[in-house]
Amino acid sequence: MISASIALLGALIYGAADFFGGLAARRLRSIVVTATAALSGLVILFALVPFFGARWNLADVAWGALSGVFGVIAIALLYACLAIGPMSILSPVTAVTSAIAPMIWGLTIGGESLTVIGYVGLGVALVAVVLVGFIPGQGAVRPSARGLLMAIGSGLAIGAFLIALDQTSDDSGLVPMIANRSTNAIITTLIVLVMIVAAVRRGAGAAAALRVGAVELGATPTGHADLEHASAKASAPPSSGPTGWWLAIVCGVLDVIANVLLLAALRLGDLSIVAALTALYPAGTIVLAALALRERIAPVQWAGLALALGAGVLLALA
Repeated sequence: MISASIALLGALIYGAADFFGGLAARRLRSIVVTATAALSGLVILFALVPFFGARWNLADVAWGALSGVFGVIAIALLYACLAIGPMSILSPVTAVTSAIAPMIWGLTIGGESLTVIGYVGLGVALVAVVLVGFIPGQGAVRPSARGLLMAIGSGLAIGAFLIALDQTSDDSGLVPMIANRSTNAIITTLIVLVMIVAAVRRGAGAAAALRVGAVELGATPTGHADLEHASAKASAPPSSGPTGWWLAIVCGVLDVIANVLLLAALRLGDLSIVAALTALYPAGTIVLAALALRERIAPVQWAGLALALGAGVLLALA
């Protein structure tokens, strides 16, 4: 199934976007990275309209905007639960929930049906999501009920993002993504502006609202996060500068490419399959980190990567 291949490719690109978002968040505040990525992605989307088309109607704009709201909610809950920890448990909980919620929707309300191979592929994909998203070295700490609820809430918000996009019409072109990214950009930019005003009023200067004093979580506008680098300790946090801004822009460009692939996969195939494969986005992050930063891939993550490839093959045959 071509939609499975497109969804898996999109997941890998999501992971690459998260990688650059995580690096940018070492120099700029996470919300600043998210706002910059959203704005840069919006510019790319308008540039792509002549190639992919855009048919404007109220329903598609509304669904796209709603998906943008869900993205912001996902980011907020994700940051909150990861701040509580432990990431090694809450990260996979978020990822699995983000896959299961759309799967249930597609197979019940959406009326989708799969072959036996398809159901096996979904099961393998869920196991792969847990293994790939696991962050070694976090310790066996029991998560609090509050942390678990926020992790589940973040996963449900990401799932709702996928479900909302799946409701858009096939001939709407890039309209849903434009509405999504516009909503996301407006919300995050307003938050950044409020932060700047607050910083100026207390005499800290506008730059204080943009800089980061320690390693923060990086995220993309769809609510994903670069969890591998969230817990990394930098010897000296870099100052905000052109590099941080460019990293955020690259994050936004890659995220848009992944979103366009996601939209194409949803229009060509089943929501349940696309959701399961999209949740494998951490694979792109850890592979790129291994290649670019020479970071070690843990054995459990190698197993997850192998299962992810197997799930992709099974779901492509479903």
